[in-house]
Amino acid sequence: MSEEKQIDTTEQLVRDFLQDNPTFLDKNPDILESLTLPHNAGNAVSLVERQVGVMRDRNKEMRNRLDNMLETAHDNDLLFEKTKRLVLNLLEAKNLAALVETLYDSLGKDFAIDFYSLTLLGDEEQLPATMARVASIEKANEKVGTLLSSNRAVCGVLREDEMLFLFGEKGLQVGSVAAVPLRFNNLYGILAVGNSDPNFYKSSMGTLFLSYIAEVLHRILPQYLK
Repeated sequence: MSEEKQIDTTEQLVRDFLQDNPTFLDKNPDILESLTLPHNAGNAVSLVERQVGVMRDRNKEMRNRLDNMLETAHDNDLLFEKTKRLVLNLLEAKNLAALVETLYDSLGKDFAIDFYSLTLLGDEEQLPATMARVASIEKANEKVGTLLSSNRAVCGVLREDEMLFLFGEKGLQVGSVAAVPLRFNNLYGILAVGNSDPNFYKSSMGTLFLSYIAEVLHRILPQYLK
C-alpha cells in the first residue's frame, strides 16, 4: 500500500471513530489541546472553540431569520387591520362622495401613500361631485390607453402626460406608479398610487393590496355610477 493511500485510510478511520464516539475529545482533553487547525479556519485555538464559533454563527443566523419572520408577521397583521378597516368603511359609505373621501383618507393616513387618485370615467356633469378625478373614456384612451387595456395592476415609470392625467399637477412630482383599471362588466375607473422615487413601484413588485382594494371597488362603485 502506498504511503498516500495509507494516510487516506488512517484519516477515514479517525473520522469514523470520532463520529461513532462524539464525546471522545471531551473525555480526553489532553488530545484536544494538542490539536491545531489550519489558518484558513479562522483564529480558533482549539476544536471546541471552532465548534462553538460555528454554532454561534448558526444561532445568530437562525435568530435573524426568526426576527425577520416575526417582523413580517407583524407587518402583515398591521396591513390586514388597515385593509379590513378600509373595506368596512367603504361598505358603510352613504354616497359616492363619502366613499371617495373614505378611500383617500385611508390611503393617505393609514397607509401613508405619497400620491393617490381615483379617476372615474364618464360625464363630469352627470356624476356627483367628489374628490375623484373625472374623465371621458375617449380622453382616458387617448392618455392612458395601454393601462386601460390591462387586466391587472401596472407598475413602473409612466410618461409625463400619463402622470398628469392620473394625478393632475402633482403628477410632476411622481416618480413611479402602481395603477389598476376598475371594471365590473364595464370599464369605469382607474385606481392609482404613486411615489416620488422612480424605483419604488417596479414591474416585478407584488400588487396584492392594490388589486384587492380594486376588487372591492369593483363591487361597490357601480351602484353610484348608474
